[in-house]
Amino acid sequence: MSNGSYRRENNLAQSVIMFVIFFGLFVGGIFAMSFWSLETPEHAFIPGIIAFACVFLALVIPLTWIGRSDSAGE
Repeated sequence: MSNGSYRRENNLAQSVIMFVIFFGLFVGGIFAMSFWSLETPEHAFIPGIIAFACVFLALVIPLTWIGRSDSAGE
């Protein structure tokens, strides 16, 4: 394989933008966990759902839909 035939998945600008978006989502989920209180269970539901949703989306979207495929044909 020559160097001229190599093609990346996306360019550097797209990679940086996607990293900033999903890292921000991940940090937002961790920040939402700071509002999670175990002393009052009625106030723990909403921050917990927001935190888990943000962290879940920040990990699942890049790993499944944006990541490279694992096809053996390449």
